[in-house]
Amino acid sequence: MLIRRAGPFTANDVTDETLYLNRREWMVGAAALVLMPGEGEAATPQGQALTATRNEALSLQETPTKFEAATTYNNFYEFGVNKEDPARLAGTLKPRPWAVQVDGLVHKPKTYDIDELLRLAPLEERVYSLRCVEGWSMVIPWIGYPLAALLRRVEPTGKARYVEFTTLLDPSQFPAQRPSFFGFSLEWPYVEGLRLDEALHPLTLLTVGMYGRVLPNQNGAPVRVIVPWKYGFKSAKSLVRIRAVADEPKTSWNRAAPQEYGFYSNVNPAVDHPRWSQATERRIGEFRRRPTLPFNGYGDQVASLYAGLDLKKHY
Repeated sequence: MLIRRAGPFTANDVTDETLYLNRREWMVGAAALVLMPGEGEAATPQGQALTATRNEALSLQETPTKFEAATTYNNFYEFGVNKEDPARLAGTLKPRPWAVQVDGLVHKPKTYDIDELLRLAPLEERVYSLRCVEGWSMVIPWIGYPLAALLRRVEPTGKARYVEFTTLLDPSQFPAQRPSFFGFSLEWPYVEGLRLDEALHPLTLLTVGMYGRVLPNQNGAPVRVIVPWKYGFKSAKSLVRIRAVADEPKTSWNRAAPQEYGFYSNVNPAVDHPRWSQATERRIGEFRRRPTLPFNGYGDQVASLYAGLDLKKHY
């Protein structure tokens, strides 16, 4: 398989999606990890317990994906391109001490210690579906609070129209950020973004835990964002900066492959990825594919955000 660094690439350069998924789904079912010599423990930490109240109004009434699958089948390109790489290599990430800078076009910029962030608002558990662009999805009980609670603390100015999220840049903790790493590489640090109204929407979750525990390293410890009506790559992990800005942020995947990854990245089954259909998905733990729902099933809550917007043009 040919894997390139950031830059233009075509469908011929990429492994077929069906082969890619089938090769790894049996690994998920086995839920077994094999460590490379000298790489330490498998990074599937049980984690510290995290108490939160279930938000039934904003939770799916579906059986969550098994914890073992949700923590061993991940996209986290800072650890590598394979789904098992994050769980195998994430022991290098040190989620304490940790701070998140919140600044930009705000009246009250501040850098928050992770423990201060944990105390900023009451923690709640929400069962959300996370849909990934490769055609798979999971149902996960996330723990956090609305991102709006943090943004309102710093008071965005009237000029702020977008929010930019930046992941930690540290090759000593993220092996795929090293110049010597062999494989596909994005432009680091990882950057994502939302419109300000998307970031303030009650569904957008500043996330610090899952399954009643703190976030495992491979799932974005110690803090990430979850935007359930968008594809999973919009949910930036291991955040070190949240910045209010006037202009649309230049996001990592849009820079790497603008023909495939637009800024909005809303789940729209009517818009195919250039290399595969988005009309169906495979829930991890199931074998049959199911129809993909517009906005990942959250249309009643978020469709009004895009009234008048061409969702095929602004993909």
